[in-house]
Amino acid sequence: MILPVLTAPAIADPVADAVARDLGISASAARTRLVQQERAHDVSAGLSVADAGRWFDAASGRLTVAVTRPEDADLVRAAGASAVLVSRSAAELSALVSRVKASGHAFRSVGVDVRRNDVVVSAVGPFPAVDGVRVVRVAQPFVQQSGEVNPGDPWWPGSESNCSVGFPATDSSGGKHFVTAGHCTNDASQAAYGESGQRNRLGTSNVGGNRSVNAREGDMGVVAVTEPGWTVSPVVNTWGSPAVTVTGSKDALVGEAVCHSGNTAPQFECGVVNSVNQTVDYGSVVVDGLSLTTACSEGGDSGGAWLAGSSAVGLHSGGQSSCSPGSTEDNSIFQPVNEALAKWNLTLVTGSGSGDTEPPTAPSGLRSTGATATGVSLEWSAASDNVGVTGYDVYSGSTVVASVAGPSASVDGLTPDTAYSFTVAARDAAGNVSKQSDAVSVRTAPGSGSRTFGNPEDFPIRDFQVAVSRVVSTASGAAASSVTVQVDATHTCSQDLNIALVGPSGRSYSLQRYGGYPCTPLQPKAFTARVSERAAGTWTLRIGDNGPADEGVLSGWSITV
Repeated sequence: MILPVLTAPAIADPVADAVARDLGISASAARTRLVQQERAHDVSAGLSVADAGRWFDAASGRLTVAVTRPEDADLVRAAGASAVLVSRSAAELSALVSRVKASGHAFRSVGVDVRRNDVVVSAVGPFPAVDGVRVVRVAQPFVQQSGEVNPGDPWWPGSESNCSVGFPATDSSGGKHFVTAGHCTNDASQAAYGESGQRNRLGTSNVGGNRSVNAREGDMGVVAVTEPGWTVSPVVNTWGSPAVTVTGSKDALVGEAVCHSGNTAPQFECGVVNSVNQTVDYGSVVVDGLSLTTACSEGGDSGGAWLAGSSAVGLHSGGQSSCSPGSTEDNSIFQPVNEALAKWNLTLVTGSGSGDTEPPTAPSGLRSTGATATGVSLEWSAASDNVGVTGYDVYSGSTVVASVAGPSASVDGLTPDTAYSFTVAARDAAGNVSKQSDAVSVRTAPGSGSRTFGNPEDFPIRDFQVAVSRVVSTASGAAASSVTVQVDATHTCSQDLNIALVGPSGRSYSLQRYGGYPCTPLQPKAFTARVSERAAGTWTLRIGDNGPADEGVLSGWSITV
C-alpha cells in the first residue's frame, strides 16, 4: 500500500486561518489538514464496505474505517484508508442507541461513538449502566440558540430576535430561498427581514406552514427570498476575513475540522466534529441526526452556515450556553445541510458557475530526485492556468498518492527494490484538472534485510473479549529460536490479560498469563518467546481481557524473527 503524503494547496485561506486560530495549530498545518480532509472524503465516497463507522484521523491525515471482518479490512486498506477491527457492527450499535432511547431515562444526547465502537450518552443526571453504553456526566443541557443574502448574515423572523442565514438555494422553478434552522422558522408564512425592527423585508419564512421542521426529523427550515432587489449568493460572510465561496455540499466526517458563520461575536469560529447522527434532547424538543462539535457558538448563530473547507456541511442548531475556544467538549451542534436540501428538493447555490472551464496545462519534466527503500522524491516543472494553479495530484497508476501545493512531492510506504511509475496532474480553483504528465519510472532502493515486521493499527481491549492483530513476515528461512515481540498497549489492569503469540504454523506461545492482585497498569513492553517456526507467514498477537471494569487499547506491535 502506498501511503499518501499530503501538503497544502491554497484552498479557502480564511477557513484555514480560522482553523489555525481555534485549533491552536499553524496556518500551514491547517491548510494541510483541510487538504487531507478533502482526500478522506474522496476515499470514503469510493469505498463500499460494511463498516461500523468512519472518521478522519488527524494524526495520520487519513480516513479510518471500523470493520468487524479481516476481509473487509483488506478492502479498506486497498482503497487507501486505515482499517480498525472492532467487535460491534453498525447494526449492533444502532440497536444499543434504540435501547437507550426507549429506556425512558433522561439524556442530553445519545449516539454512536465510531472511534470507540460504543454508544455514548451525555446526561446531566444519573443514568443506569448498560453494556456497550458509555455514560458521560455533563454540567448543563444544550439549548437551541436564537437570536445581497450571504451565508452567516443575520436575519429577523418577524419581530423576534435574530437568527443567521444558512445557505442560499433555488427550487425547480428558479425561486430563491435560503435554508436555516427549523426553530427559527416555526411560524407559518412569517415575514423575514434583513434588519432589526421589521425593516428591509427580504421574503417569507415557512411559506404555507410546510417548510419548517423542529422535531425528531431534524432542525431545518426554508425562507423564500421574494422581495425585489434581493439576490442570493454563495459567498460566506467570514466577518472581516476574505469571504469563502461555497463550492458544494457533503456530509461531515467525525474528526474533521469545521467552521461556522453566524451573527454573534466572534462570528466565525471553528472546531472539530466529535460525532455525527446523534440524538439531542433540548428540553423542549428531541432532535435526531445532529452533529456535535468542539466549536463555540452563541445565541443568534442559529441557522448559520457550517463549512468543511469550502463545502457546506450544516446549519447551526444549538450548543452550550457559553464556552471557550480550544475545548474538546461537545459545544455546538449542526443539522446536516444535505438533509434539508433533499427534503424540499432545493439546489444549493454554489460558486462553481464561475465560467472558468479551461484546465491548466499538463506539468512537464517529471523526474525523480531521490529514492530510498520505502520512498521516492519527485519534482516537475510548474503548470500554467488562465486563472491560477492551486495544486497538483501525483498518481501511481490510477491512484492519487500525494496532493501538494507546489511542483515537488514525496511518496512513502513503498516496497524495497520495486519499480513504480508516476504521473502528475495540475488543478485550478474551479476544479478543472489538466492532462497527466508523461510518466517517470523509479525503482526503490534494496531493503536492509530487516527481520522486524509490525502492525501499527489500534485495536480496543474490552472486557471478556480478545483483541487480535496480525503481522505478515516476508523474512526467509527459519525464525530465531527466541523471537522478540514489542507490544505497544495500555490497560488499567495488566493482571486481567492473557497475551499470546500465534506462529505461522498455528502453534500458540504464551507471553503473559492472567491472574494476580492488586491490578497494575500495562504499559508498552517487549516480550520474548521461544519458538519453532518458519519466519515467513502470518504471526498473530492475541490479547484476552478476562476481568470486568478495566479496558485498554493495543496501539501497535512488532515482531523480530
